[in-house]
Amino acid sequence: MIELSRAVYDDIVYHAYGGGEAEICGVLAGTYGDDGEPSVVTDTYRAENVAETPQIRYLIDPEEQFELIETIEDDGLDVVGFYHSHPTGPTHPSETDAARATWPDHSYVICALDGYPFVGSWRWRGDDDEFEQETVSVRSER
Repeated sequence: MIELSRAVYDDIVYHAYGGGEAEICGVLAGTYGDDGEPSVVTDTYRAENVAETPQIRYLIDPEEQFELIETIEDDGLDVVGFYHSHPTGPTHPSETDAARATWPDHSYVICALDGYPFVGSWRWRGDDDEFEQETVSVRSER
């Protein structure tokens, strides 16, 4: 399970709309949930999509990803996972998404804009490109 603050959920959706026809991407930070505990996302760290075909793929430059991870850790947070959008597609990972996943047991949030925006999340289990759908909850600000 993954829990997003309302601000995080809204930021992902607005970022996705701002990307137009191109996929957007970024890193999710907060408290990493392990052993049945939910991951709690409190912050998003936007990244530039440097894919050759950003309309159907996303890619975070490795140097930028490293810098974002260092910033997240310096801020006292955990890397919870990653997010990107599917401007015209579903909320489940594509074959390419599965093939490029590299963080076992971390969340991959996808914002679909085909119709009403919907945010889904998947955990990559690290074997045979297997993703497991996880429940997304949005926490109201307190």
